Amino acid sequence: MPSTEKAPRGKYYITTAIDYVNASPHIGHAYEKIAADVLARYHRMQGEDVFFLTGVDEHGSKVEKSAQQAGKSPKDFCDEMSSKFITAWKNLDISYDSFIRTTEDRHALVVQEVFRRLRAKGDIYKSSYSGLYCDGCEDFVRERDLVDGNCVFHKVPPKTVEEENYFFKLTKYKPLIKEWIEANPDAVQPEGRRKEVLNQLEDPELGDFSVSRSRASLSWGIPVPDDADQVIYVWIDALSNYITGVGFQTDEAKFAQYWPANLHLIGKDITKFHAIYWPAMLMGADIVVPRQIYAHGFITVEGQKLSKSIGNVIDPNSLVAQFGDYGSDALRFYLLAATPFDQDGDYSRERLISTVNAALANNLGNLLNRTLTLVDKYCDGRVPISDPEHTLREQSNTIHVVIAQHMERLEFAKTIDAILALVDQTNKYLADEKPWALFKEGKDLQGRDILYTSLEVIRRVAMEIYPFTPKLAQAIWHQLGYEDHVGTIGDSRKLDGFFDTIEPGQIVRNEGPIFRRIGEDDEPTAGSKPEGKKK
Repeated sequence: MPSTEKAPRGKYYITTAIDYVNASPHIGHAYEKIAADVLARYHRMQGEDVFFLTGVDEHGSKVEKSAQQAGKSPKDFCDEMSSKFITAWKNLDISYDSFIRTTEDRHALVVQEVFRRLRAKGDIYKSSYSGLYCDGCEDFVRERDLVDGNCVFHKVPPKTVEEENYFFKLTKYKPLIKEWIEANPDAVQPEGRRKEVLNQLEDPELGDFSVSRSRASLSWGIPVPDDADQVIYVWIDALSNYITGVGFQTDEAKFAQYWPANLHLIGKDITKFHAIYWPAMLMGADIVVPRQIYAHGFITVEGQKLSKSIGNVIDPNSLVAQFGDYGSDALRFYLLAATPFDQDGDYSRERLISTVNAALANNLGNLLNRTLTLVDKYCDGRVPISDPEHTLREQSNTIHVVIAQHMERLEFAKTIDAILALVDQTNKYLADEKPWALFKEGKDLQGRDILYTSLEVIRRVAMEIYPFTPKLAQAIWHQLGYEDHVGTIGDSRKLDGFFDTIEPGQIVRNEGPIFRRIGEDDEPTAGSKPEGKKK
């Protein structure tokens, strides 16, 4: 029985699926990277040693064909395309620790070592095979699974392929994988995907699979050790990136520090490969299996599946640019607030604008602006001295318990709902208590207490929303009077004082509305600020 190693306290290793470079990054790619980044930032804030890996898959027939169509060598094509992904993730403030490309020398060493281990154990053998093969899936498909003769995912007919290749003995490991998943209920999530994988393991037609291709059919790949006529195929090549990225074969101390992965974050269409193929290969190579594989839903656009023919494949870079200084925050917030992560989500420009304007401009932005305006007017622009005890402040300081429960289950939308509920409560508190009226009546102590409470809750909200909207949270932090010494994007460990209650006497910076409504011709774009009072 394979065991899942307990993660050492304080370590968190998260990965995303690596993207094919046969096409430019789109909003579907961005969805997964944003979610992974939110988790990485959140765990850094808990003081954990986080390692966040993402990257690109640069081998295979699809990449080779795309390079030919572009009139480039595969290497030049991959260099150009991988830079597009790096740029996109920079624009979305994705705080990865390492970006892996499967054409790197360090990766070739790992892939060949995994192949050698499996072959030495007798888990790899050579055989001829004939079957229906889908280029899009990069896998053989069964005729009974076709719809009108087409692959259910890629809507094109598979081709008949016959080759002599190396095969991996998946059938040997199916009982062990089933035992592992049943003994570790969180190993594959959400629950619907877990049940799906267990059902697949019961299918007698799920058998050994090809792990190489002949050079006659595929030349762009990592050579099979001691067999120049064969190239290692995608599943050993691509999946092994997760161990390459943390030093397998190149930095054993680093590998021991971070492996096994705490979370492989993937799309639901590649669940079988990550929850069955990958653990089986790790078992065969005597490497500990990951702690959890989470398969999220897809993103559609205006209710339609992403499709080049429809013309709805959206470039995330263009969205960030459209929505101004806080464009990355707007997209990050909407994609994770709009839909439960275990379900399919949908991008709609109209819904993004209404959601973001309501939550970040009208709700949070208004709370900050009205509070700082009152502090300027009645407290000389300084955080007032106040009674340290208050029910609302206590509630804001315990919200992290609720958020921790949601984040553990990757319930991003519920996390955001909890944060916004605290904002709503504070807006209502200000409206009900009317501190401006108390100051006019000479009740300064009560008025200062209300303003201090509001500032302290805003500080807490900024901290909780930081993983989702890092730029906005840091801008709030700035207006609350903290110094701009937050360090690099995503490095929450450099947020000195972020966890301390706001200091009485601290000078605030009322610079006007922090997040203006977006998408309206008669108003500035997000992030534009009027000249305001600065201290």
